[in-house]
Amino acid sequence: MSGTMSAAFLAALLLCAGQPPEAASSAPQLTPDVPCQPPSANWHRAITEDDAARLRQIRSAWVEALAQARGDHAAEVAAGGALLDPDSALLGPAPPPGEYDCRTIKLGTQATGGLTYVDYPRFRCRIAARSGGSLSFVRLNGSQRPIGRLFPDTTRRMVFLGTVQLGDEQRAYRYGADTDRDEVAVLERIGESRWRLVFPRPHFESRLDIIELVPRVN
Repeated sequence: MSGTMSAAFLAALLLCAGQPPEAASSAPQLTPDVPCQPPSANWHRAITEDDAARLRQIRSAWVEALAQARGDHAAEVAAGGALLDPDSALLGPAPPPGEYDCRTIKLGTQATGGLTYVDYPRFRCRIAARSGGSLSFVRLNGSQRPIGRLFPDTTRRMVFLGTVQLGDEQRAYRYGADTDRDEVAVLERIGESRWRLVFPRPHFESRLDIIELVPRVN
């Protein structure tokens, strides 16, 4: 865990120490709580050293991932347009609270001979308003569900810090408790009612993960 974390953040982690993930007998709830996420309004005070390093490398992760993906999937990368363009972020990154249709695209591979481009089926996710006006993101279904907090950063991006819920777990690990579970990403607006979360250097499989978000139409 980062030695730069604030005293308030460390205190919050101690309060959450008795809250590991729980397995449930049924499918994950569609309205999960967001427990034990970074309480500081400043992501610089909450981020772990490992995630700070990954975030600093976001540009090189883009370059490496796109180079690998274009080797076998040039047409798919070209068709991705703004979603797969590292320079497509627009002003005003914060999305409105609500439910979204999302999909994940994995670019590049960490393994020799691995898949360099994977486009997964769509899933449900949610942007929720938290106390104090901040926002959270959670994937609502699937076997690997990112969940965490969105922090203001620049006029073109927000920073996401969170963890991953697996399988039938009903509660998330606290951020910073397990490096392999920790998630860092930037959230950017790339069009009218269209956003993306960009995860640089995931711990497993790919070089870069992208989650596209568009408002869900009932």
